[in-house]
Amino acid sequence: MTNPIAPPVSQKKGILYVVGIGPGAEGHTTPEALAAIRDAELVVGYNTYIKLVSHLLDDKQVVRTGMTEEIGRARTAVEHARDGARVALISSGDPGVYGMAGLVFQVLKEMNWKRGESPELRIIPGITALSSCASVVGAPLVHDFCAISLSDLLTPWPVIQKRIESAAAGDFVIGLYNPASGRRTRQIVEAQQIIRQHREGTTPVALIKSAYRKQQNAVLTDLDTFLDYEIGMLTTVLIGSSQTFTYEGYMVTPRGYTNKYTWDGKPIEGQRPGHSLRLTEDQPQPIQGDQE
Repeated sequence: MTNPIAPPVSQKKGILYVVGIGPGAEGHTTPEALAAIRDAELVVGYNTYIKLVSHLLDDKQVVRTGMTEEIGRARTAVEHARDGARVALISSGDPGVYGMAGLVFQVLKEMNWKRGESPELRIIPGITALSSCASVVGAPLVHDFCAISLSDLLTPWPVIQKRIESAAAGDFVIGLYNPASGRRTRQIVEAQQIIRQHREGTTPVALIKSAYRKQQNAVLTDLDTFLDYEIGMLTTVLIGSSQTFTYEGYMVTPRGYTNKYTWDGKPIEGQRPGHSLRLTEDQPQPIQGDQE
């Protein structure tokens, strides 16, 4: 008995666009991302994200799946692109920030893909949830910040707890992704308890739901009371540092210019432009660095 003849393998080099569509409104999707979607023959994505770009999908093949099916989406996109198709795998926000780009690389590694082989990989950045949500409520991310996902579906909760503790102790502005869901409500409560050990209860907190989508809603509150509001999977929680303040309904974290300069732009006595900030007399003096 002879073995069946395998179908011929396409010699055409495919393209895999890993596309960040931003928060969802086309005005916040980059021209490069829109061009990639238009160029693709096949578009792969989570149901909700496919709906956000549905007006771009006429005459295209579409693969849409639900939550927890990320591996299937990544494999489908990689395999079709490897076989010569132009494929767009879409993420909301930026594909490299809690998006699909990392999983794509894991699938490629598992397939022993090498640079120069099919598919050609093009990662297209987008506006992250932190960036879009911050713009809705002001300027909360102007100084050091970090992002932590509260979802323990893929990361053990003790690891997440340690990260929250470290971020709170370090006085970072903290952006919480995936803060709660219908079956997962205790994590945001525990996060508030951990952060409250390091911040005043009056610390500004912003809750932004579906930034730049039809359901957009933003609430500006504080660390003591933000749990009184509805928080779900579409909510991003921004918790201020010790320096964050509110002004005219906005949330602002100062960069620190007034530590060094007066409002006429002149250095405060003892400070030198382009050199390390000198601390107050009751704090240890830093080693003076070279001009940046």
